[in-house]
Parts: sequence; C-alpha cells; structure tokens
Amino acid sequence: MRLIPAIDIINGKCVRLTKGDYSTQKIYNENPLEVAKEFEANGIEFLHLVDLDGARSAHIVNHKALYQISSKTRLKIDFGGGLKSNEDVTIAFENGAAQITGGSIAVQNEELFLSWLGNYGPEKIILGADAKERMIATQGWLESSDNDVIEFILAYFKKGISYVVCTDIAKDGMLEGPSIELYKDILQKINVHLIASGGVSSIDDLIKLKEIGCEAAIVGKAIYEGRISLKQLRTLC
Repeated sequence: MRLIPAIDIINGKCVRLTKGDYSTQKIYNENPLEVAKEFEANGIEFLHLVDLDGARSAHIVNHKALYQISSKTRLKIDFGGGLKSNEDVTIAFENGAAQITGGSIAVQNEELFLSWLGNYGPEKIILGADAKERMIATQGWLESSDNDVIEFILAYFKKGISYVVCTDIAKDGMLEGPSIELYKDILQKINVHLIASGGVSSIDDLIKLKEIGCEAAIVGKAIYEGRISLKQLRTLC
C-alpha cells in the first residue's frame, strides 16, 4: 500500500482543518516546500497536495506552491482543489502535478470531467469522492449533494475511472481512525484503486487499511501532531 502524506495550503501556508471547516485551520508551517523536503528526506515518494483556497474558489489558486515543490523535490504529486476548467488542469500539469483529483467538478460537470479522463487517461485523473453521511459533498465540503458515494464511484468506474480518493468528512482531522466499514463496502462492490483519506491516527490504522485492500492511504494531521513519525512511515514504505 502506498503511503501519501498530505499538505493542505491556504494563503501559501501548510495548514490542517477539522472536518473540512475552514474556521478550524491551524498553520503548521509557512513554507510548504520545507515540509515536502522533509518528507522526501525520509524516503517518502508521494504527496497529496490540496489547494484549499482553490477548493472554495472558481479556479486554481496555489499553483506556485505546486511548482516549487515539484521543481525542487522528486515527489510524485497528486494535486486537487479548484480544478474547474481545462485551463486549471493544464496549469496543474504544467506546474508539475503527476496526477490531478477532481471532486466537485465530477458532480457538477460530468462531461468536462470525462473529457479530462479521455485526454489524459485513468493513470492521471483521480476521482475525488468526499462524503458526509455517505453522500457526496462539494465546493471544499461546504455543500452537500444527493449522490450516494458508492453509486457515484460505481458510475464513474463504469466510465473508465481507475483511481478514487475517498474521504469520510466526519473522520477528517479527528484522529479517531479511518472509515473502515465504508471502504470495505466500496471495495466489495467496485474493483477500484481506492485511496483512503481522513481519520488516520496510528500505524495500526494504516495496517487495517492495507488489510482490507486499499491501494493507498493519505496521512495528514497524524504526522503534524506527532501521532505517526516519518521514521515509522519510512519503515512501511
């Protein structure tokens, strides 16, 4: 299972939120590049980079941070937040993203999202399936929809999606363990590369996610709060 540390960016700074609530933001480092270099120095190969300013805007915002990290490290970056147009996707790839994640856009403009899948291929495009009480949420988790998360993923799987990052919003930033039952349900019904996100608090959580068949797991607050050390992650990589 791939282990993917996360860097969330607001105003160019490395932050974390709780349950996606922007009012809970906590700044951990004013220079995301420093954080990324530390990940790389500890043997990490992948990075989940989220433009939280972009997520609640109509366009990509923090592409300069993406470029800094991609040009000064060898990390393979999946980038999300604010990808609402062909221009946004072009900017993301030109600034060094290895993959991009589309969440809100996949709900609001299926035709556009599928065009990205067709143009770039399933290895480059990740479906973002962020759920609140198993219903898809959009706009940086500020809005809910009437889309069941499993039905949502299945519909896109049938149209060619291979990678899905799924976050249970109720678990995000809580350090109370990931949504194991939700991920089990998804994997029992859909043969997709599932990237678990939200709630990871310990190495044991990562072992459980591996055991149920997750292809990767994103780790954020547990690293920044010292629950999981980079040395521990390195032993699992």
